Amino acid sequence: MIELFAKTDVGKVRKENQDAWRAYSDPELGEFALVVCDGMGGANAGSTASTLAAESFLAHIRSCLDAPERAAPDKILRDAVAYANACVYDRAFQDAECHGMGTTLVAALIMGTTAAVVNVGDSRAYLLKGGGELACITNDHSYVAEMVRRGLLTREEARTHPKRNIITRALGAELYVECDVFPITPEQGDALMLCSDGLTNEVREAELAQLMAQAPDAENCCTSLIELALDRGAPDNVTAAVIRVV
Repeated sequence: MIELFAKTDVGKVRKENQDAWRAYSDPELGEFALVVCDGMGGANAGSTASTLAAESFLAHIRSCLDAPERAAPDKILRDAVAYANACVYDRAFQDAECHGMGTTLVAALIMGTTAAVVNVGDSRAYLLKGGGELACITNDHSYVAEMVRRGLLTREEARTHPKRNIITRALGAELYVECDVFPITPEQGDALMLCSDGLTNEVREAELAQLMAQAPDAENCCTSLIELALDRGAPDNVTAAVIRVV
């Protein structure tokens, strides 16, 4: 059985929540999709980008699942990212108030015994194995993450670097966007968590692992994660979405 829950909060500082999430589930067929987006742009453009991306992404996923001949999860995710990117890019091109907007995206698709995760930007996916081991599945597409990969910054230095919010890939910013896809095999007892950087900037991975392991269900997991970020000031919007295999 699969549990799925997601929650978002504007945080303690921002006036508008520019995070968005959407979900789809068909327990009878064992099909589940979950997406989290963190928008960027002035005025209302950030929330427009994240909402449009999440909705168009999920709409494409559902159309692929309804097709007579379906592709594998990784192919469906790549196509859905391309479709969502085109939708956001077109809206930014046509609407002057949305010019320059974009969004991160992290999503998961489960189709029976096969599954995959996709990301663009610095929103992340974590997998907690039943034994308690937490792994970050995704790689951030950001300035500081690239510096860490090159050995120019430590992960601890990256957490407080003044350029930590600069992302190097954003959905909708250009006509085409490159995404990373990671096949996964969720097993009974595992928990998959998708989140915006408003959570990971405030909560360390050891704390993520502890809270995810202690939570009795997906809803309590999301709530406890967001509450900890809020307790620490939550200067950004915070979103957590969890899929548990029980």
